[in-house]
Amino acid sequence: MKDNNKSSYQALRQPRSAFATRAEYLDHELQVMEPRRWRPNLPFRDYRFEVEDWVPALAATIGKIVMVAAVVGAFAGPLGLSREFVIENARFEMLIAAILFVVLISGFLNPTSNLAGTHGPLIPLIPLIVASGGHPMALGLLIGVFGFILGITKGGSLLAKLTSNGVCGGLLLYLGFIGVTGQVAKLFAWANGFDMAYIAFAVIICTIIMYAWLEHIQMRWLAIPLGAVLAAAIAFALGAPFEFSTEPGIPNLSPSYWWGEDTGWKLGLPGLEHFIAVMPFAVLAVAMWSPDFLGHRVFQELSYPKKTDEVLMNIDDTMISASARQAVGSALGGGNIASSWGTYIVPAAIARRPIPAGAILTGLLCVVAAVWGYPMDLAIWQPVLSVALIVGVFLPLLEAGMQMTREGKTTQSAAIVIFSSALVNPVFGWSLTMLLDNLGLIGCKERGKELGHTGRWVIPGVTFLVLCTVMAAIGMFPGIPALLESFRTLH
Repeated sequence: MKDNNKSSYQALRQPRSAFATRAEYLDHELQVMEPRRWRPNLPFRDYRFEVEDWVPALAATIGKIVMVAAVVGAFAGPLGLSREFVIENARFEMLIAAILFVVLISGFLNPTSNLAGTHGPLIPLIPLIVASGGHPMALGLLIGVFGFILGITKGGSLLAKLTSNGVCGGLLLYLGFIGVTGQVAKLFAWANGFDMAYIAFAVIICTIIMYAWLEHIQMRWLAIPLGAVLAAAIAFALGAPFEFSTEPGIPNLSPSYWWGEDTGWKLGLPGLEHFIAVMPFAVLAVAMWSPDFLGHRVFQELSYPKKTDEVLMNIDDTMISASARQAVGSALGGGNIASSWGTYIVPAAIARRPIPAGAILTGLLCVVAAVWGYPMDLAIWQPVLSVALIVGVFLPLLEAGMQMTREGKTTQSAAIVIFSSALVNPVFGWSLTMLLDNLGLIGCKERGKELGHTGRWVIPGVTFLVLCTVMAAIGMFPGIPALLESFRTLH
């Protein structure tokens, strides 16, 4: 008979000594957890802390510093704001994320909601957003509203169900390959900047050997911390320039400072015209969530053992928490654009750990980094940044994509999604290939027949048309002028 004073997890879990290997122990922990959705989840009652939880926490903190600084910097450049502004706003954003959302939501209230991270794919569009008259607060509030609507209507999980293994696998392959090649190029560009390109070569070669060795001994979950240390040590030893410049302190916490006319962003509060200017970009940002969130959940499914459905990331809940984090962060004065936290969930899946314990450690490390200041300089140093992203996110995405495209006719869909993503972007590739795949024109012909008219062509067709309209409006189709700019010119 079940002890009513104990949670199911407490009653079913066993100590490490009861298992032959640590891997078996970690698998069992995942299988006996019963997360409480939008109710208090307490450490040791509903989950435990393990040494492996430090792996996603370290990776997420490094990734957070880098990505938030990149987003704020992309806004700051066209607005004429300084490097000091970028660092201070990034530190402010890390405190918001850590205290209000990472620990509170993912650590205690909903352990199947992934941490709300940063929307990296939108970074290249930020200069266009600013040039179009966009305002960071207006963009953030609209993303929050649209994302919340998609989350509560369960639109995110529906789109995920309509995406086949071939489409998802191809998307992961594309994102992984583009990510790896992009980081290698950035690392060489960095080293060429002071005529020591051999440093980049040495760092990459040693990273490849390290990753292969970790695969061999089945300890790939150590790739990010070990890779970051290795990259920093090699770069230091070979004479790469580096210095600490960010001093300890607490950033300004007043929203009135950040949204003042002469302080912070120096933009004041947004008006109606600002919301109109950013609306297409907000729609696109939320539309890009679905393939991103889907890839993160699929990576968990491939890494976790069987009978662990209850601890898998909930796509709709993650959308709701990311939307709340976006709206609150923007209202307070932050410049981050939220999404599912890839540099957390991918290493957590590799380490066979659920979301909550690592989330609390991530929140702690983010607060320490933001207040201490110096870790931010090291985390954004190019060799550390590039190696951490390659071994922690992009190589695992490549591996997951290969696993998903090994059987059946999935390679047809994978090839088309890669081709069409290269033509425009991953959102176009995903939406077009999902439509073609569900219609039965490519991939498994039988799969489309089981979806019904709504799942076969109505939802994929509407999704594709809406996204194409938005992308055409802001000029994302190669060789075709932006419809919004053409409209403005005519009037």
